[in-house]
Amino acid sequence: MISESSYTAVVPAAGIGSRMAAGIPKQYLPLGGSTVLEQTLARLLNHPAIGRVIVATAEQDPWFERLASARHPRILRVIGGRERADSVLNALAHVKTDWVLVHDAARPCLHRADLDAVLAAGRQSQGALLACRVRDTMKRGDGRGAIGTSVPRDELWHALTPQCFASAPLRQALSDALAAGCAITDEASAMEWAGFHPRLVEGRADNIKITRPEDLGLAGFFLQQMSESKL
Repeated sequence: MISESSYTAVVPAAGIGSRMAAGIPKQYLPLGGSTVLEQTLARLLNHPAIGRVIVATAEQDPWFERLASARHPRILRVIGGRERADSVLNALAHVKTDWVLVHDAARPCLHRADLDAVLAAGRQSQGALLACRVRDTMKRGDGRGAIGTSVPRDELWHALTPQCFASAPLRQALSDALAAGCAITDEASAMEWAGFHPRLVEGRADNIKITRPEDLGLAGFFLQQMSESKL
């Protein structure tokens, strides 16, 4: 059984989001009457099992302190690092709960049911992450702009967040992988490198990560749909 405030959520938010081609990092772009980051934080803060949210920002970030969320009593800001793994590891130094979940700052359309599912699965296995099955035909390029081969999509998944793990093993896996110079793309990849086998939890496809300009409008649409479904 998941008790109240038994998890800490970590939100790495030190990136600049260069593919958005915006004047500010994508997590601070306006969305649904607030910002992308505030929408994301609201999804986490509204869950009773999450006692605290740790946001890892760039050291010279001038935007976070302007947010109303910056003064929320359950939010702690820490300094992030050069890469995502560095930011998460810095945040983990402040985690006091046995369990932690890591969620992308630019993934504001998380549904409560998906969050419930990944929290439960994480405790029942060696960690868990939300994921979506690959639906499209997959092609591997040849490095020259042409198709090298088609890749069977059986058992191929898009890794999403949140990703949920026991705090101590995740901290150790990230630390060891970074020390070894291993390329860590998400928390699950660090745990895989350490020999763990996190569980895949099939989540909703509308849990999108805002990466390109067109994603912002799509996220706004999904948030509107979420709001209307609660009326």
